[in-house]
Order: sequence, then C-alpha cells, then structure tokens
Amino acid sequence: MKQDICHKTPLAVAIAAALLLTSGSILAETTSETAAEESAQDGIAAIDLPRISIIAPAALGHSLTPGAVYTVTPEDIEEVQPRSTEDILRRVPGIYIKREEDSAVVTNLGVRGLPAGDYKTLVLEDGVPIQPGIFVGNSRYFNPRAQRMEGVEVLKGASSLRFGPNNIGGVINFLTRTPEDGVALTGRFGSWNTREASIDIGASSSSGESRFGIIATHATSDGWNDKGWDMTDIMVKAGTAFGDNHFVGVKFSYYENDANISYRGYFEDAFNAGATFNPAPDDFFLTDRVALDINHDWEINRDLRLQTVFYWSEMSRDYWRFLVDGATTNADGLTVWNYTDTVQGNNRAFDRYGFDSRLVMNHSAFGFENEAQFGLRYMREEMQDITVRAERATPRNPVGAPLRNRLDSADSLALFAQNRFDFNESLSLTAGVRVETYEQKRNDLRAAVDPVDTFSNTEWLPGIGATYQVNPSLQVYSSVYLAFAPPLVGSVVGSGDVPTDAEKSLNVDLGLRGSRDSFTYALTAFQMDFSNQVDPGISGIRAPNEGSALIQGAELSLDYDFGQGLRLNGNLTWIPTAEFGEDRPGQALDGNRLPYSPEWTANLTLSYRNGPLQAALLFNYSDEVFGDGMNRTEINPLSNMGGLIPSYYTVDVTTSYDFNPNLSLFGAVKNLTDKRYISGLRQGIYAGPERSFDLGLRYRF
Repeated sequence: MKQDICHKTPLAVAIAAALLLTSGSILAETTSETAAEESAQDGIAAIDLPRISIIAPAALGHSLTPGAVYTVTPEDIEEVQPRSTEDILRRVPGIYIKREEDSAVVTNLGVRGLPAGDYKTLVLEDGVPIQPGIFVGNSRYFNPRAQRMEGVEVLKGASSLRFGPNNIGGVINFLTRTPEDGVALTGRFGSWNTREASIDIGASSSSGESRFGIIATHATSDGWNDKGWDMTDIMVKAGTAFGDNHFVGVKFSYYENDANISYRGYFEDAFNAGATFNPAPDDFFLTDRVALDINHDWEINRDLRLQTVFYWSEMSRDYWRFLVDGATTNADGLTVWNYTDTVQGNNRAFDRYGFDSRLVMNHSAFGFENEAQFGLRYMREEMQDITVRAERATPRNPVGAPLRNRLDSADSLALFAQNRFDFNESLSLTAGVRVETYEQKRNDLRAAVDPVDTFSNTEWLPGIGATYQVNPSLQVYSSVYLAFAPPLVGSVVGSGDVPTDAEKSLNVDLGLRGSRDSFTYALTAFQMDFSNQVDPGISGIRAPNEGSALIQGAELSLDYDFGQGLRLNGNLTWIPTAEFGEDRPGQALDGNRLPYSPEWTANLTLSYRNGPLQAALLFNYSDEVFGDGMNRTEINPLSNMGGLIPSYYTVDVTTSYDFNPNLSLFGAVKNLTDKRYISGLRQGIYAGPERSFDLGLRYRF
C-alpha cells in the first residue's frame, strides 16, 4: 500500500459523483437512435466540448503561425498503435525518445537537441499543464496514457510565447477523446503477458447541446525485462451549451500505476550476454493522480472570444529502492547489483491549482486586419519531498524519522499580449511579449522553527515573427523570441549558494512549408543560443550545472499520397551543433556535445488503406548519443552513467481490419528485426525492448 503523503480527501469522490450526475441528466435527455437521426436531418450537430488548443484550425492555423507547427491526427495514432504517448510523438520532427520502459511510465523525450529528460518544453493536455512540478520538482513523473488521446499539437517558434513557462523547446498539447454516442469495448493482449481492457461510453442530448463521455482503461503487464506494471486510467468529460454563445466543459481524470521499475540497469557483461531479467526486482515506482479541469468558452461576438480554464491536480509518486552494498558489488566484478535489506523511499507529492484566461479579438486598427490576443495565468504549486527508510520485511512501512521532509512551493503569474498584423493576403507580422513573475519557497519541516527560504523573479520575454505566402504552394516564415524555463526551487533556495538564474535562450526559426497536389512539406532551420543552460538535477538534489550553450539544426517533415490508399509520411532532424559554451567542472567541457542529443533522428511510415483494411510499416532511427557532458566514449565501469550509446533503428508493423462498422481487429509487431540496443544509461545500461506483439479487438454497441 502506498504511503499517503498526498493527504487525499473525499474531494475526488465528490467530483466524480457530480460528473456522473451530470452524465445521468445527459443520458436521460438522450433520445433513441431514430430521434438522433431525425435531429441530424434537421441540422442539429453535437457540440465539441470546450478546451484550449494551441493551434487554430489546421488550414488557417498553420499558415498564420510564424514558426514550426505540427499536428498528429487520429489516423496517425491508429497507424502507430502506440503503447505510450512517446510512440505517438515519433510522428513529430525534432523529438528524440530515450525509451526506458515499454509503456513509458516515466517520460524521456528531448526536443530540438535539448537533452532527453531535461524538458524545457511545456507539456499540456487540452491546454492544461500536466507536468507535476514545473517550478518545484521533476516534470517527468507523469506521462499521460495513449488510450485517451485523439491527437497532438506541437508548436515552436515565437507563437509558443503564448504558453509557458518552459517554452524553450516549444509546446506539446495532447488532445483527449470524447467518445461517440454509444458503448465501445476494447480488449488487447500481447507480449510480456500484457492484458488491457477499455470501455468508452458516450451520449448527447437530443438537441446536441450537451455531451458526456467516459473512457476507462485497466491494463497489466509483466513488462519488458520483468518490469511489470498495473495501470488504471479513467477520464470523465461532460459539457453543455448555455444559450448561443456560452459553452462549459468539465473533465475529471484518475490515474494509478504501480510499476516494478528502477533507475538501475545492467552492467556491461549482463547486457552483452543478452540479459532480460529485472536488475532491481524489489524496487517500485508508485504513481497516482487525480485532476479536474473546468472550461468556459464565451463567443462574445464574431470578433471577440474569451476562453478560460480552471484546473486542479493532486499527485503522489512514491519510489521505494533497496540500497546497494557497493563493496560486494565491486568485489563480484560488477555483474549484478548486491542489495542490502534497507529500503529507501524517495516519496514526493504534488498539488497544483490555477487558471488560464485568453481573449482573442479581431480588429481593423492601423488600416488593415489584425488579430490581438491577451492572456492571464495564475498557478500555485507545492511539492512535499520526503525521504524515509524501511526494512525488507515491511518494505513500504517507514521506520524512524524522515531523513528529509521539506515543502517546496511556488506562486506564479503570467501576462501575455500579442498582435498579428495582416498587411495583405500574403504578408503577416506577429509581435508579442510575455511576462512571468514568480516566487519560490522552501520549508524544512524537520526543523523546530520551520525556516522558510524564498526567491522571487520576473522575466520579460519578447518575440516577433512573420509569414509570407510566396505562391499557393510555398510559404516562408521566421521568428525570434526570448524563451525561458524557471530554475527549480532547490537551485535557488536552501543550498546557501548564489541563486541560479532562470534558464534563457534566444531562439530563432527560419522555415518554409507548403503543399502541391499530393505532396506536403515543411522545413525549419533553428537556433537556440543559451545565455544560461541549466541542469540542476531533480528538484535541486545536486548543484546546478549551468552555463552558456548553443544548439543549431534543421527539421524536415514530408507527406506524399501516392493514391490508391498508399501514403508515405516521414520526418528527419539534423542537429550538427549542440555544445557547451565553457568548462563546467566535473560535468562538461567547452565544445563537448550535450548528453542525449543525437545529430540525426529519422522516422518513416509507409501506410496503406483500402476499404476496411489498414496497414503500416514504420521505421525509426536514432543516432549515437553521449551519456554525459564529459563525452566519455567508454561506459563507466563503476556507475555506468557515462559513455557513448551507439546508433540504432527499429522497424514496426501494424494492421487493422474493420469487419463491419461495429467490429474491428487490430495488431502490431514492434521491433520486427528484434534489434538489441542500448536505450539509455543511468546507474546501468537500459536495454531497448525486444520484439513484441499486440493483438486487439474493438466492438461498438
């Protein structure tokens, strides 16, 4: 049983009950299939539940965005048949995945050469921040489940200033599904004794003005390398229209995952021998999360629209690890980890609430068409960080006083203003500024007086960009903006050192995009020039590793429809420069390459659709990367934390067949060639997942 450091209350139950009551009223209004058909014939369409998207509708949003912009569609997701959202993100140029588990319990991705796992990229779900501790702790602990997703929006360049903080790499916005009316059941099984069951329930009122949906998934697996997991994910959505111009939506989600994973990997001899055992069989990574979003969309008139979302989340992550006897491990020749009978719990709980309000206004000042946007965001974060000890007989029952018990918190306020000047049908210029002000605190809860250390800061972040339509099949775009990521609390308070500056980068994009007949393309050259690139560890556990850095590269996406159901889609990323700007004692050398920043990544999908049949062949390539900033080529025999990780590729095959509108069969083979590769280094070698299969069935009533 998990240690309850999150202090959960009946609030989650009350929210769920309220949503179910709402859904009951909607279901009561839902008419028969015949009545629904009559409503459709009368021109009544069900509303889309309100949410904040980061991209306007595709045709318009892409052409007026002065930076790289990408969307992943439901059809793309169907082709991938993802085990995790990381699988989905391979469809986006500039993203590198460092896979540590087959289901990506912990997220490891890098954007445009930023070291994987060191985000500096804002991750949203339906426009709401989902990284647990943006100002206070580690952002990697929650990775949303692929089962609830219908698409992804990715925004880079100056337009990402509208969202923040952590907008150096841009913004990733996962879009969740709302089930269609009716009930659908999905079952899936696969390698490593993976079993998954999902139910989708959807309903709408006869008028089409109210909607309800629930997606519930339970899945278990022994996991690759015996890293088993047991996951439950539930999302409830409801919404309604009030009059002709007010729309309200509510989303409640619950997630729990007990994963038998650790930060420990293999020693070289075990990896080279083809080991598939769990190197830390008694370590557990336990996560649960509840969240509530309330959206209001007010179409004031045809030229004025106000969107507001209020959000709250509560999450705990308990990480129980058996300590290692280093002397006997070394004496045994670094073959396996020798564990003691002492268990350490590095347990963290996160609380967040806030709101984000955005006003969009079309106007004709200065004698031409304009679109102005204004934004206001407030967010409060807390992280309780507890370190405790336990014994093997009762591994999750703490013994003695906590070794650490501190409360990190942050209050942040952001203002944003932007105006797009449409000089004519071809040329648009967008100028904006974002102001982020925040205060961070650390309370040592073990101290008798409970001392509080504080740090406050304000950042002004300007940006400007332009688009020019050369001809119907070619557009040129460019932008420059000052991007920002806040330092974690542990980097600025409580250490006695000089506070770490915020991480700032001057980002420049220059690109072209367009389409002609069946061919679509986008090419962007980019530069991120860091005045202060920071790697502070997890919530300031180690001293900040900071200084200047430079990243330069280009990303390309291509799509070609051959006709007759055959399509080729791919992306390529080239980052020739990703280097430190000076020596960082013990951490990096001037000119060395950033860790987990490959020079080349490529993803290619050849898909075929013909009536009820769909099939895809997917190729993924990752170039070699260094495991640390010292750029050691040999894997460190003592800690396995550094070394050169060779390049590798994987090939996947997916297929599905619709027997009728209600029944579908789908399956996949991942890593078809059974390639054995190193996916990462962290207290050992992480082996990438071997060849695996999935087979599933979906039926809609």
